[in-house]
Amino acid sequence: MKEIVIKPNEAGQRLDKLLKKYLSEAPGSFIYKMLRKKNIVLNGKKATGNEKLSVGDSVKLFLADETIQKFSSPVQNSSVDRIESVPLDIVYEDKQILLINKPSGMLSQRAEKSDVSVVEYVISYLINKKEISEEDLKTFRPSICNRLDRNTSGLIVAGKTLICLQTMGHLLKERTLKKYYLCIVKGRILKPRHIYGYIQKDERTNKVTVSKSGDVPIETEYVPIAWNDSMTLLRVHLITGKTHQIRAHLASEGHPLLGDYKYGDCVWNDSFRKKYKVTSQLLHAYQLEFPELTSPFEDVSRKTYTAKVPTEFWKVIKETAWQHGTQEALEVQH
Repeated sequence: MKEIVIKPNEAGQRLDKLLKKYLSEAPGSFIYKMLRKKNIVLNGKKATGNEKLSVGDSVKLFLADETIQKFSSPVQNSSVDRIESVPLDIVYEDKQILLINKPSGMLSQRAEKSDVSVVEYVISYLINKKEISEEDLKTFRPSICNRLDRNTSGLIVAGKTLICLQTMGHLLKERTLKKYYLCIVKGRILKPRHIYGYIQKDERTNKVTVSKSGDVPIETEYVPIAWNDSMTLLRVHLITGKTHQIRAHLASEGHPLLGDYKYGDCVWNDSFRKKYKVTSQLLHAYQLEFPELTSPFEDVSRKTYTAKVPTEFWKVIKETAWQHGTQEALEVQH
């Protein structure tokens, strides 16, 4: 017999959802059969599976240890030794949330089972701090709330708890958690703009196109910080947050990002690759602005968090001869 006592991270979900996580290798028909036969009970009573769980509820599985082991998949997690070689750059942390400055080149989430991403780093970090155990991972996995392209650096929100993942997901969907990016684009931009369009993704090439009509609308806002005759440092407010939105949207306006070989100007990129070793787009998720929030998120309510610009990006900013906004450009690192 195995008993699961419901913790805050497991509360609020249906019983059958929890069982499908815990017995992840079992077919749904097996789980519902065990419920009907009272081999799985909730608070000592027969259950159907659609009951919503509360903290302190008792779920008992009257199953052989061999059966539980057979239907429970091993926790997928990378070795601590491997992960500790890349420590997290934590901008802010409390009991609910982690804000991480992701370096360029790190995956936000795994594409393949063998990948190591921000999610795995977060899980290993929390296990090492003893905030979670491998047993906890059978029914709840800390995760991230927003994603960045592999070669985009900057702020990622990670949720330690279920309520955090749910709340941050809602804020992002409602666009009340504001996301600002820094990038360098080709051409001189003198005035702020709010631009609109429609985006379509080609799954085969993992490339998007922007047009003036379509089914998936996008919205981007930007303000020039510094410029010269050939390029501009922009502060971009990402409003809709679709795949490659900033890169493709600005390129469609005639202002491709520096270092972006997928949507950009290869000859221009090559000159900076030779001088500064720029090998991917200079795009950095620079700031997060939280709206007013209540408990348990009062510590981040109405707060703004900033992630330092990567060394490669900072070198280009610092050594460029800007015709306007020199001081403003140099202040973005702080």
